[in-house]
Amino acid sequence: MSEVVLGIDLGTSAVKVSAVDRTGSIIAQQSFDYPLSQPKPGWSEQNPEDWVNGVTVAIVRLILNDGLKPADIKGISYSGQMHGLVLLDANKQVLRPAILWNDTRTTAQTKEIAAKMGAQFIEVTRNRALEGFTLPKILWVKENEPTIFEQATTFVTPKDYVRYRMTGKLAMEISDASGTVAMDVAAGTWSKEIQTAFDLPASFFPEIIGGAEFAGHISQSYALFSGLEIDTQVFGGAADNAAGAIGSAILKPNMVWSSIGTSGVVLKYEDSASVDYKGQIHFFNHAIPGKFYSMGVTLAAGHSLNWFKSTFAAEEDFTSLVASAGKSTIGANGLLFTPYIVGERTPYADSAIRGSWIGIDSMHKRHDFVRSVVEGIVFSFKDIFEIYQRAGANFDTVIASGGGAKSPLWLQIQADIFDKKVVVLENEQGPGMGAAILAAVGLGWFDSVAAAAERFASFGETYEPVPENVAKYQQIYAIYRKVYPATAEVSHALMDYRRVNDN
Repeated sequence: MSEVVLGIDLGTSAVKVSAVDRTGSIIAQQSFDYPLSQPKPGWSEQNPEDWVNGVTVAIVRLILNDGLKPADIKGISYSGQMHGLVLLDANKQVLRPAILWNDTRTTAQTKEIAAKMGAQFIEVTRNRALEGFTLPKILWVKENEPTIFEQATTFVTPKDYVRYRMTGKLAMEISDASGTVAMDVAAGTWSKEIQTAFDLPASFFPEIIGGAEFAGHISQSYALFSGLEIDTQVFGGAADNAAGAIGSAILKPNMVWSSIGTSGVVLKYEDSASVDYKGQIHFFNHAIPGKFYSMGVTLAAGHSLNWFKSTFAAEEDFTSLVASAGKSTIGANGLLFTPYIVGERTPYADSAIRGSWIGIDSMHKRHDFVRSVVEGIVFSFKDIFEIYQRAGANFDTVIASGGGAKSPLWLQIQADIFDKKVVVLENEQGPGMGAAILAAVGLGWFDSVAAAAERFASFGETYEPVPENVAKYQQIYAIYRKVYPATAEVSHALMDYRRVNDN
């Protein structure tokens, strides 16, 4: 068997480990699920030991079940769920369950950050303080669990903890570090202003390393645990969205990534920190030295269609359900759907907004509702595109992945609403492939991330916007833009009612 690298994709519900050879072919793959704990409403936690066990089981299966020889595993790198908080004591033991990206307990701390630092916080971190980020979680523990926090000497994000357990060396990779919103993004260092404002010692913040930077060898203890060899090299890795962009070859400023998973992401590669989106969309350091990426998130992209299917079409498969939207028309015969069914992040950052159907008519059929959901998801992405275009960003190509890339109809709708060329990403392994690319570059198999991505990524069909459809969608989108301001007050009142009466 040929030499391989392992790309470890540490997700929220499972880890997937891919063995990738020098040609970019995935020769074996194993995954392992682990539980999510939600002990209180809005809380979302995991036991970091479950990540380590899951990664190890997947690696052992690759060796035992798929016949990988440990001597052929030359390098390992990571993609990891962002923003999670793992607190460690002086012996680097975990102090409490990790608080995850989708935990929303920190509203008071986000307000505290805004009150204390105001516009300076956005200038330094290039982001607004939202509940999902790591710094508000640190402050929550400091304020609500002081006995635990007094024992904490440092912290890491999820994939960086797994890497520590595999190598014995503690560090935080830069794209995940910037996602903590405790960094000076332009400088690429931890922010002294933030440390001072919130009374956090510099020693609390770990060393920052690059995505393809050597992070250590497999430790003797982990080699015994996993079957790996101690001369296997381990590299920094990347936050999941940075890794996904690398694995999808989003490495030029003229390209954006449209990823429709449970949530939806529009991500753009940025050559420098000179662009300023004023906190309207996220802006982070990339895993590539001296580079950056920006992104907007719609919280319920694929989730909106999953919800529709489970509620109204449980017995039908997704392919036929989405295809049924072809029986409707552009604009779903005058029916609009806003996909705010779990709140929204970009451009509204409103946890209390909820979705709407506007224009329901007694003539509407189920296929109109399906079409409206598909279009509403893409309109929510268009909102992010509009922020980019107002800031002067120029791009002409959209790389599509996730659920929206599996339907020709949905891809054409994207091309028509975006008024951009849409290209399908064929090898749907974005984050794991990005991790493998970083390991391959770290080993010296390629001179650059771009060279490796060009070899490893695979593109399929291209969808061009149809001018007649573009003109129609421009009219409908102008109406869609009116729905949020028209429904926000009503949504908030309904949420207040539920909070009072659900208790």
